[in-house]
Amino acid sequence: MADEITQGIVQAIHLILNADHEVLQITILSLEISLASTLFSACIGIPLGTYLYYHDFPGKRALVNIIQTLYALPTVIAGLVLFLLISNQGPFGFLHLLYTPLGMVLAQMILVIPLITGLTFAALMAIDPEMLQTVTSLGATGMQSAWTLIREVRFGILAAVILGFGRAISEVGAAMIIGGNIRGYTRVLTTAISLETSIGDFPFAIALGIILLGIAVLVNVGLNIVQTGSAWKSSFTS
Repeated sequence: MADEITQGIVQAIHLILNADHEVLQITILSLEISLASTLFSACIGIPLGTYLYYHDFPGKRALVNIIQTLYALPTVIAGLVLFLLISNQGPFGFLHLLYTPLGMVLAQMILVIPLITGLTFAALMAIDPEMLQTVTSLGATGMQSAWTLIREVRFGILAAVILGFGRAISEVGAAMIIGGNIRGYTRVLTTAISLETSIGDFPFAIALGIILLGIAVLVNVGLNIVQTGSAWKSSFTS
């Protein structure tokens, strides 16, 4: 068994070094879908988290608790809910999003939006209340004060976006349900690893696993850089 694993790793490295066409195709599609879902989620989550920070309304605490609970939303649940909405019998079936890359983007957004929203809100809540009062007293408009505070916590928001991308690129349940794992069209790293393992093509699965692990390492390095920058800024300003 050890020899088989060693041989599989060697063959996997050979596939990567020789830029195997299918390996590249799966990797590129995975990055495109995850980057798109993260970008769209940031465009929704950052303003939503800022709105929650600035406005008080009945049920706000409950809404924040729901958003924070959705951090751990199982990916298969997100996939199931979206499947019921966009399947042929669903209310949005006419959009024909099932088994398409765009449908997979929407599935990942369901997972990433709560994360970016909640962490943006948490980052803003950590700001000294006196800073908001100072900005307001200087005559800043609502948009100007919001932009000032967002710039102040930009490292925390950027960390939220990086974590969101990590959540998107590593999920498998929603991608399998919504994408269908169609070769050359909706097959991404996680679903391909699952399929290739089940059929016994271990070298190919290991190659994709190495790439996915490499992406995870890069995400972690990026997050550490952001956190280091935030810590450096805090120590410098203090």
